[in-house]
Amino acid sequence: MTESDSGTAATLRIAQSPEADALLGRSPLAALVGMLLDQQVPMEWAFTGPYTLAERMGADDLDAGRIAAYDPDAFTGLFTAKPALHRYPASMAQRVQQLCQFLVAEYDGDASAVWRDAATGGELLKRLNALPGFGKQKAQIFLALLGKQFGVRPKGWREAAGPYGEAGSHRSVADITGPESLAEVRAYKQEAKAAAKAAAKKTTKTTKTAKTTKTAAKKTTTTRATGKSGGTTSEK
Repeated sequence: MTESDSGTAATLRIAQSPEADALLGRSPLAALVGMLLDQQVPMEWAFTGPYTLAERMGADDLDAGRIAAYDPDAFTGLFTAKPALHRYPASMAQRVQQLCQFLVAEYDGDASAVWRDAATGGELLKRLNALPGFGKQKAQIFLALLGKQFGVRPKGWREAAGPYGEAGSHRSVADITGPESLAEVRAYKQEAKAAAKAAAKKTTKTTKTAKTTKTAAKKTTTTRATGKSGGTTSEK
């Protein structure tokens, strides 16, 4: 069970679905899988995925051992069946299975063991970053989610989570506690995306200008050199 400071299952409102959120709050593996699916799809879609997957497997929770040993094609079928669990169901099915295989090999299939005895935020970040499909940013966001909503707070967890660990922020799924905060996080993501796009456009424009200037300068130099050479040939 994923527990809060009070020792009870955490109360989440990420998926915006009571059943899906209840599973996320009591199942460490469901929370990890939801985080893994959280890319290139709306956050609610990603974090509803674990509940839908459990339903399609005929269970009330996800089991790492069972998923790890599942026939790959059949498991992909669980993701591609309509409605699909993700925008890229086949590739995400493979990633979820790889995650579970890793958990079985390294943590005896116990997802909560990833963070249960982590002494520091840095150590926890390293463990999360080692999970298949978890890059640094995803690892930091999940670390922030553990600290802010699950009460998993080893020493230095906010620092290890980077900007996602900041109190009062609305940067990621770690800060979603209901419809209002979901809207704020979504707005932040859209602003960040727009800023990144503008910066990339500016960089491209600067690069093109620099290349044009360099080409013009090279052409001028070549023309001068050719003219001088031509004069010498004429004199001969």
